Amino acid sequence: MPGLLAKKLGMTNIFSEDGQIIPVTVLEAGPCKVCSIKTKDKDGYEAVQLGFGEKKEKRTNKPQLEYFKKQGITTPQILKEFKNFEVSQFKIGDEVKTDIFQVGDKVKVSGRNKGKGFQGVMRRHNFGGVGGTTHGQSDRLRAPGSIGASSYPSRVFKGTRMAGRMGFENTTISKLKVVKIIAEKNILMVKGAVPGSINSIVAINK
Repeated sequence: MPGLLAKKLGMTNIFSEDGQIIPVTVLEAGPCKVCSIKTKDKDGYEAVQLGFGEKKEKRTNKPQLEYFKKQGITTPQILKEFKNFEVSQFKIGDEVKTDIFQVGDKVKVSGRNKGKGFQGVMRRHNFGGVGGTTHGQSDRLRAPGSIGASSYPSRVFKGTRMAGRMGFENTTISKLKVVKIIAEKNILMVKGAVPGSINSIVAINK
């Protein structure tokens, strides 16, 4: 199995054997249930669909709810497919835990980074403000200034840096080292920071 779904619990520090402080992100990795298996004959590709967490039945649409009841699986909070490996060793209902990882493994963690709402150009694009008024403003400290010409092209070019929604984008951090595993609590600790806020769901891939 190439990966797992996990919940980000937060960050802390641990000590290495030689006394060095290591900043780590604590992840509750699984256990994940195998909810569906995709095959080349039926679906055109091979993949295993993992489910993580639990969700109230009233918040699940009827087709999914009937499918999970038929398979004898509790309704998962989130589903994700993992591809590019041999799927024949798994069957629906199997549990995947942290034992697929070992201390020292390099993993990549994908998730949505923190949403920051609607932000201005100084925060979103690092505009200089009052000290570097290179965009035309003179008395508006945090304004973007001029955004285009008048008669030509008589429009604002796509991609012009302006205020707007910031954050909550899909982000992947690669080459994070697994430094500690607490198997009985499904805890995985990786060196460094991973995308997302506390209690957000991330995908860990080998």
